[in-house]
Amino acid sequence: MEIDAAASGAMLKRERVRDAILELIEARRPGDAIPSERALCASLGVSRPTLRAAVDELVVAGLLVREHGRGMFVAAEKITQELISGRNSFSVPRAGGVWTSRLLEFSALPAGARVSRKLRVSPAAEVLYAARLRLVDGSPVAIEHLHVRADLVPGLTREELEQGDLYEHLRDRHGIRVSEAVQSIEPTVVTRAEADLLDVPELSPALLFERLTTDSRGRAVEYVHSLYRGDRYRIVSRLTLSARHEQPAGKEGHHPGIPPGDFTGGDPVTFSTRGVVQHNP
Repeated sequence: MEIDAAASGAMLKRERVRDAILELIEARRPGDAIPSERALCASLGVSRPTLRAAVDELVVAGLLVREHGRGMFVAAEKITQELISGRNSFSVPRAGGVWTSRLLEFSALPAGARVSRKLRVSPAAEVLYAARLRLVDGSPVAIEHLHVRADLVPGLTREELEQGDLYEHLRDRHGIRVSEAVQSIEPTVVTRAEADLLDVPELSPALLFERLTTDSRGRAVEYVHSLYRGDRYRIVSRLTLSARHEQPAGKEGHHPGIPPGDFTGGDPVTFSTRGVVQHNP
């Protein structure tokens, strides 16, 4: 395959411009202005189209904000969730910021064909469905659609879904001890209705999480699919690589998108992830 020298040169030039702007961002605080496009073009020695292409990438990535008539500003910090594996357990470090939930819908309904396959119950079996808007420091970050087996959590209340950590409620009030979750992650964009809830433009990038959680008795407890804002959520994984002669302690993986908090009470828990796409600008 012959590489287009012009295209390659343009890409490398835009990358150098992007790195220069990133240095400006990292030297400032959220809300601070960065120099105008004209000033940046002059200082970096590049054309306006090249500069705008780099700036566009950083706006989409949620690192810069354009305000018409005012200029460009450093965006708010992303909510970062760091995932660290331990030798005998895998708890979830709490993500940054104050997390709250706003319940959009809560009802009991038949599982139906798709959810019943996930939860391994009859299509006629009753599940509790909840749609929640997750907020961090009052700003919308994610939309969650939860399906929980009704027979396992009789008396689950709206308050439990809005206040505190749901997995702690399941453990402390309903005797459900989570032991495993299998989760997939893929990139997507938001619809107009989702954009309105998340306070972003339509077709903005997002991360789609799908998770099936089982308890210590091997029962499927919860099926969830969630939509996280791509411009506000970042996943950082810390990986420990063992030497060739060492045997791994267990089948450990990372599990972004799991609600923050240690919901197992220190009990061992295994997470496996398939089809992971990590966005870390």
